[in-house]
Amino acid sequence: MTVKQLKCKVQVKNSLGIHTRPATTIVKLLQNSKSNVFFTHKNEKINAKSILSILMLAARKNSKISIEVEGEDAEQTMDTLVKAFENSFGE
Repeated sequence: MTVKQLKCKVQVKNSLGIHTRPATTIVKLLQNSKSNVFFTHKNEKINAKSILSILMLAARKNSKISIEVEGEDAEQTMDTLVKAFENSFGE
């Protein structure tokens, strides 16, 4: 089976940026994903399954984040993440 690698850029729409609640949502969305997921913001690349790493990115409103997903369920994982960013994590 080929391992898929996908990349995508998203914009943070939340007025408070990515704070604890959206970070928690991201980690929960990814907990069943078999793929490796990384966020890159301002030349800092982090594991998106780590809530502390996400918070340390300190991504403010309108920040651009690159999402990198690598694994067998990459497409499904990417779709879920992009939708979550577009919906401002339900805020």
